[in-house]
Amino acid sequence: MKTDVIVVGAGPVGLMLAGELRLAGVNVIVTERRTEPSGESRGVGFTRRAAEVFDQRGLLTRLGEVEIGREMHFGGVRIDAGLLDDIHFGVRGVPQHRIEEVLEAWAKDLGAVVQRGSELVDLRETGDAVVATVDSPDGLHDVSGAYLVGCDGARSTVRRLVGIDFPGHPASRGAYVADIAGRGIRPRAIGERVPGGMVMAVRLEDGVDRIVIHPDSLAPRDANDLTFEEIADSWQSLTGESLHGADVRWMNCFTDTSRQAAEYRRGRVFLAGDASHIHIPAGAQGLSVGVQDAVNLGWKLAAVVKGRTPEALLDSYHSERHPVGAQVLRNTRAQASLYLTGDEMEPLRRVMSELVGYREIARRLAGKVSGVDVHYDMGVTGHPLVGFRLPTDWVLERADGSSVRTGELLHGAKGLFIATADAAAADAPAAGWSDRVDVVRGNWAGPLDDVRQAGLSSVLVRPDGYVAWAAPGCDDAHSALRKWFGPA
Repeated sequence: MKTDVIVVGAGPVGLMLAGELRLAGVNVIVTERRTEPSGESRGVGFTRRAAEVFDQRGLLTRLGEVEIGREMHFGGVRIDAGLLDDIHFGVRGVPQHRIEEVLEAWAKDLGAVVQRGSELVDLRETGDAVVATVDSPDGLHDVSGAYLVGCDGARSTVRRLVGIDFPGHPASRGAYVADIAGRGIRPRAIGERVPGGMVMAVRLEDGVDRIVIHPDSLAPRDANDLTFEEIADSWQSLTGESLHGADVRWMNCFTDTSRQAAEYRRGRVFLAGDASHIHIPAGAQGLSVGVQDAVNLGWKLAAVVKGRTPEALLDSYHSERHPVGAQVLRNTRAQASLYLTGDEMEPLRRVMSELVGYREIARRLAGKVSGVDVHYDMGVTGHPLVGFRLPTDWVLERADGSSVRTGELLHGAKGLFIATADAAAADAPAAGWSDRVDVVRGNWAGPLDDVRQAGLSSVLVRPDGYVAWAAPGCDDAHSALRKWFGPA
């Protein structure tokens, strides 16, 4: 069996990548060892940057009505929402299984093949291809593709078979998590320090709550023999409230393990999502960063598979996303220290509570959690927007009088060149990229309250939504087009 790209793992990251590849016309097979979706929801929301990723592909509306979370914190230290722009606030209350359901339907509608009950057992490179040996209900068989991407989680088989190191910090403490129904638990949305530990409670849906419990003395432990009685005993010990006999929908435990793959690419094999970085759950960053990995890699793989750009473009996946993963590990380890340590950390918590009262510090910490501070080196300078995401909620008024949000212009996962009436003729791209870059002309709809938008005459946006060039300020749009989209 042959395809262009093999994706291992049908979680949110693998399914997002499959959809991205299909938007570009690249054939993809997703192998997944589970025969059915797990129905579990380790995550119950996503960050602002992930929301923009879903929005720019038209997926946010498929998730139904979503709730914007208005509470921000860093390791349980509350950040005053009044100090923040709303661009930092993410989406909460959307279970991971719902995200997977939407992404799988989207990817399949686009033509992706998802093979469940198919477990990767071996892989090898053969010059211009990767061959994956898969154990399926029909027995062992090989799948051949130009590239393979491991989106198979923290215990990644792909990472192990390729031999990529996974250095970091082993677990030193543990925590319980459970979804229970019918108990009407008092909300503790960002966590609450109590004598002996930390507890959290978040409403998932009517009548169903997620609880997280970290007794200061709880060491890392295996979830295989976990009982709800242990969880209920721990909750009662810390809160005085009994949850014994509750209707338990799901339960697990997690640790503060923090690791990152030394390489996100080796030859024709890539890693994305939890296969490349793991950390404590903090601010929905795990799923959110993984989805952004997929969107960063997808259009680059497609461009190379289609022969539009040199293979060297693929090296930018590691150079752009590895620093992002490293930053996430730093901020989640810092949050773990604030969240999960005992009274000895109280002086630092008090100092942090004072510091986050300053607007710049509040914004900086919020930006680490929301992903708003992610910036790529595009090799050009001259405009403050270059290297950052183009906001998806800016509105462009076109010559025919219609209006469109910038997020809608990225639904097709192509490059985007916006030229306003103020754009110089030299700013307009050559027609040679019309198969890869959509050209849209119009004017920004006011009020122009963003300093980056005021005076912006032209902007080149990559398919992942990041600005590669902008005018005034940057020279030679054609060089930027060649760098990211190949020869005209």
